[in-house]
Amino acid sequence: MLSSEELERYSRHTLLPEVGLAGQERLKAASVLVIGAGGLGSPVALYLAAAGIGRMGLVDDDVVDLSNLQRQILHDTDRVGESKLDSAKTRLLAINPHLELTLYPTRLNASNAEEIFGPYDIIVDGTDNFATRYLVNDACVMLGKPNAYGSIFRFEGQASFFHAAEGPCYRCLFPEPPAAGTVPSCAEGGVFGVLPGVIGSIQATEVIKFVTGIGSTLLGRLLLYNALEMSFREIRLRKNPDCPVCGENPTITRLTNEPEVCDTMAMNVKEISVAELKALRDSGDCPQVLDVREDNEVAVSQMGADIHIPLGEIPSRIGELDPAKRLIIHCKMGGRSAQACMFLQSQGFVDVTNVAGGIMAWKQLEQA
Repeated sequence: MLSSEELERYSRHTLLPEVGLAGQERLKAASVLVIGAGGLGSPVALYLAAAGIGRMGLVDDDVVDLSNLQRQILHDTDRVGESKLDSAKTRLLAINPHLELTLYPTRLNASNAEEIFGPYDIIVDGTDNFATRYLVNDACVMLGKPNAYGSIFRFEGQASFFHAAEGPCYRCLFPEPPAAGTVPSCAEGGVFGVLPGVIGSIQATEVIKFVTGIGSTLLGRLLLYNALEMSFREIRLRKNPDCPVCGENPTITRLTNEPEVCDTMAMNVKEISVAELKALRDSGDCPQVLDVREDNEVAVSQMGADIHIPLGEIPSRIGELDPAKRLIIHCKMGGRSAQACMFLQSQGFVDVTNVAGGIMAWKQLEQA
């Protein structure tokens, strides 16, 4: 039952015949798990809390970084350096003190996914990497949970509603993750600040419609959004009978951890931590450091590289580098620099090393 305060709070919902009092009570009785308290998780969690979802779980193991604030509207400047979950809790309970909120300050993996997913009616995929995205999908299929999916990159986003009991899953569309190092993350390729607001709002809409039983979800449809063109288009999806997880003869029958797309170990690339790099510099015995970020990134922040060559220019400027000397390479997060290491190794460079975590890790070291 809704209290008198809740009746007033949700009055603009209950005035809608399609929602009404019964629909609002279903929202209060529902439980939703949001994976990620970042770009997509921010609008999803904010709108679901405001809409009156009774119980919400949030999974995230990250802290608020200044670079998050351009799009992650759950957080503010005063929260930089704080756990994203602690920041989210303050904001969400300020919006709706009736919300029952459970925090999971951990990285989702094959060992904990089923236990975390278990108590919730619906899962919202707000992840920013393929490894977790496939894990979320597979766990939802195996547990029979619906999955409100969204993803973003640069100026484009997509959303769907996967529920293997009634339609396709994410693997029906994309059976396998992309090869390591082939797809940059948002941290590497950038993301238009308002884009997650659009896609996250669509995900929240799908959750509310599913819980209240109104309208049509994106089940069997993939919605594509282009912010530059301000265009939406739709692709029809069908359940794949040969899907490795929800098909007629599944080959994936237990949860496993997919390798990270930016997993440099899988690329046979040597790594050095920022602490080790600092120790080399302090000793005065530091090899040459190459920055492979773009010009505009270098203008914003630096860590004292000796040479700057954007990743895309390395093939044409390889003559500026000595293949016989040790070379340490960095970018923002470690993905592009790992690709640079692989390319230079293929060109006969004998000693190239990737800076794990890139300049973001360097900043954390300086702030520690």
